[in-house]
Amino acid sequence: MIMEKILVAILLMISLGLQAQTPVQNFTLINVIDGSTVSLESYPTCTGLAILFTSNACPYDGYYTARIKDLIDTHQGKIQFLLINSFQEAEEAVDKMKTFHGRWGLPVPYLADKEQAAMACLGAKKSPEVFLLKNTNGKYTVVYNGAIDDNPQVASAVTQPYLKTAIDKMLAGQKIESPIIRAVGCSIRKK
Repeated sequence: MIMEKILVAILLMISLGLQAQTPVQNFTLINVIDGSTVSLESYPTCTGLAILFTSNACPYDGYYTARIKDLIDTHQGKIQFLLINSFQEAEEAVDKMKTFHGRWGLPVPYLADKEQAAMACLGAKKSPEVFLLKNTNGKYTVVYNGAIDDNPQVASAVTQPYLKTAIDKMLAGQKIESPIIRAVGCSIRKK
């Protein structure tokens, strides 16, 4: 039994290593704020992208608004943040996305992924769930995936700022010790 667990752990580590080395397929989505198209290719010289799958209605997303704004402000000019909504429910419609983006006051694109292309490309399952992508010669690879931090409901009780740590390590050219941390939030249903 112990050998089986060790083998599973080794296979998981190999899988994660391969995932981090595989370039992310480009996708193009509409920014609901201004109607422009946005893709990974829109940021050819960017050091990295923090792609956050989010929702208008999931309470977990509301808990994170101020923390996300702080992360955007802290890393402005270093990496680009993108918000993506892949939900299909009526309260997640494009017109409602525009309204919620205005309430949040986050100075980043809010992309409609109603065909779930980005969701499928990255394997997103939750909201909020983040994918930190590193740019290497115009090709993006996932270097971190999962939770923003270890306490969705109480910002003052956070002890592990997973995304901030991953961004800082990526920018410093250091290894990210935990490239996957399970995201907690609302499940995104497939079409």
